Amino acid sequence: MELEARLEGLAKKVVEHREILATEEAAKNALIMPFLQALGYDIFNPGEVVPEFTADVGIRKGEKVDYAICDAGSVKMLVECKPANGELTLKHASQLYRYFSVTDARVAILTNGVTYKFYSDVDRPNTMDEQPFFTLQLDDYRKADVKILESFSKQAFDEQRIVQEAGDLKLQSLIYKELKKEFAEPSDEFVRLIGGRVHSGKMTANVKESFKALITRSLSAVIRDQVNARLNTALSASNPDDEDASVSPATPEVETTEVEIEGFNIVRAIAARKVDPSRIVMRDAKSYCAVLLDDNNRKTIGRLHFNSEVARYFGTFVGKDETRNSVETPLDIYQFEKAILARIEELDGEG
Repeated sequence: MELEARLEGLAKKVVEHREILATEEAAKNALIMPFLQALGYDIFNPGEVVPEFTADVGIRKGEKVDYAICDAGSVKMLVECKPANGELTLKHASQLYRYFSVTDARVAILTNGVTYKFYSDVDRPNTMDEQPFFTLQLDDYRKADVKILESFSKQAFDEQRIVQEAGDLKLQSLIYKELKKEFAEPSDEFVRLIGGRVHSGKMTANVKESFKALITRSLSAVIRDQVNARLNTALSASNPDDEDASVSPATPEVETTEVEIEGFNIVRAIAARKVDPSRIVMRDAKSYCAVLLDDNNRKTIGRLHFNSEVARYFGTFVGKDETRNSVETPLDIYQFEKAILARIEELDGEG
């Protein structure tokens, strides 16, 4: 919890001051050193966090890496820093790549203070991989990221376990990308696999195209149903006697649709991190569906503009100002989790 709280504080700093963190030194002082401190390292101990770490690499004498995290004189991690708006590619961190092969480190971090890319030597021993096995986006991290990040803390650091998990994370990332591609545009191989299980006839070109569209829709339905099932399970416990009590009755000419209820349930699930979900209420109207705190129309958390057949928007609020954000499905509301939680803090603080 302490690590997550510190990350949240750094994330707020990114949002508030990103425009003035344009230099490498600013990014180091404001973000990177506090990040290392959040992991439990003593940034004021030059034997543990070594700034401007130098090692002779071939003919390139005196080349430096920004930080080396050490333990009993052995290098555990290397850290190379860039400005907050700087690019993070290996061609901009060649010294990090070279140092990896001449030190004891098997973990390297390339960062601009906002994005942290973690590398190891999964592909070839003692040679830093070209692709990171884990990337933390400080201004858009997930709870699962915090769990992974704990492995790099001073207290939990285990090199062998990290390298093993790095291989698993890398494979998981590749599998995720392949599944995402299949979900968006099923390949011929996937269509033949699924189609062959439900279609006994010949898989002609027309049949295959038909199955592609059906599989895409079915995959979306599976994800939607699983999300809704989890939401209903989590939220029904908060109001077991009347699961629809949080939906205010609409006027006779207003019809509350399933997609609006789905969107509301997602907002309520997010809001449950800050307040009792029973305080989150939906009030439907002709032009939009409002999600309110304490059923108070002066405490609007967000608005679901889902009535149009051609475009949908989720409205987020700061003060009285609404920003309409384009969404394709209710699941896209998860992109605005931070805005929703910030709004609830704002409204709940008003009393």
